[in-house]
Amino acid sequence: MSLPAMSTEFVGRQRELAALEAAWKAEGGALWPVYGRRRVGKSELIVHFMRGKPGLYYVGKQAPGALQLREFLEAAAEALGEPLLATYPAADWSAAFRAVEERWRGPGKFVLALDEFQWLAGASPELPSIIQACWDRRWKSGKIMVILCGSYLGFMEREVLGKKSPLFGRRTGQMLLKPFGYAEAAEFHPRWSRVDQARAYFICGGLPFYLRCFSPALSVEQNLAAAMFDELGPLFREPEFLLREELREVANYHSILRALAAGQVTNAGLSGATGIGDRALQFYLSTLMELGYVQRRYPLTGAPPQARQVRYSLEDPLLRFWFRFVFPHTSQIALLGPQRAVQQLVRPQLDAFFGHAFERMCREALPFLYAQEGVSAACEVGEYWDKDTQIDVVGLRQDGWTDLGECKWGAVRSAAELRAELAARVGNFPNARQATLGQRFFTRAPVKVAESKGGNERWHSLDDLYEAAAV
Repeated sequence: MSLPAMSTEFVGRQRELAALEAAWKAEGGALWPVYGRRRVGKSELIVHFMRGKPGLYYVGKQAPGALQLREFLEAAAEALGEPLLATYPAADWSAAFRAVEERWRGPGKFVLALDEFQWLAGASPELPSIIQACWDRRWKSGKIMVILCGSYLGFMEREVLGKKSPLFGRRTGQMLLKPFGYAEAAEFHPRWSRVDQARAYFICGGLPFYLRCFSPALSVEQNLAAAMFDELGPLFREPEFLLREELREVANYHSILRALAAGQVTNAGLSGATGIGDRALQFYLSTLMELGYVQRRYPLTGAPPQARQVRYSLEDPLLRFWFRFVFPHTSQIALLGPQRAVQQLVRPQLDAFFGHAFERMCREALPFLYAQEGVSAACEVGEYWDKDTQIDVVGLRQDGWTDLGECKWGAVRSAAELRAELAARVGNFPNARQATLGQRFFTRAPVKVAESKGGNERWHSLDDLYEAAAV
């Protein structure tokens, strides 16, 4: 089964567009770093924002600085309608920027967007200093908006936003573009049921490109077969392309990501599963964290975290799914074909995979539920674990209240059974702040609750989570 044509409609990001629009309309220059992990929609956002505005959009690449400088001038020649600019003998980026400025005489603010800035600056390390000089001398009081866009979070935070960067203190705004939340992700498939919208979110996360790969005309399993289990599908090799674009020694990263997807979350577990020594493992994990693919986590108790409690999580849902179901089974997928591979390799384990993803969704939803309930106290949301106990949701509020939550994606036999499961764990939670403890139960379908436990207990179905996020 092949995929229907992919939609190109721009979805969401209205708050971000409004912020860029306000910066463009404001007096004086604007310097905005826009950064976030790959596939989050940075380039799409910038291109959409620039429509109808005078400007120049250039995408850096892994190429020598001289070649990129020449291509930048060629792009400028086309954008400005100045053919001779393509062969302008610019000695460096400073001269190239000056040439563009001299040829721009139109009304309004000119938008200069440099995408994949980490590659531009990697090939021309002097570029941040040149932009600083241009900003200080001309741009900050001129009619120009400079957007520096990058996908390598660590680079952008160090070399553009960091104190040691030549650009430190110059930015007039900044934007860390994050994946869509579950409510925004649902806008890509508005006719689907809430359950199918959630399933798509559990697999694709909140990344626009991945969500668009799932056609509204197909079921979730049909989309999996066509997009991820067909060698011609857009997601069949996607994680490999992403990692090879950013990293060396890809085999070691593959091993680590596969181990994470299989449930190894500790240093010892990852080292044992991959055969990678602790020092090298820390280097690889740090790199994956800088790219936004992996996160270091601690149990949430209100007390200072302990190093021995650290766990690592694979934050990208698509990577988590792909390394769980596709990467280990490529030979079987080739033999079975897309649809049979999904039926035999994925379907029997799908609800278990969705169960873990549902826990993440419930933690994401808790602040929305608090807002819906009129809770104004600041809160911190996470989970708790020790060697014997796992509590899916922990909500620490500054008003002396702590919520402990149990999540159940599969069928619930009775409310009493779910209560008993959480009750067995609550006693192991180290209530360091002596807070009042509330209990929350998150289920896919509504559960009939025979008796109320008062204000300390709340039940939430999947529909409730979407309703709270829409308020």
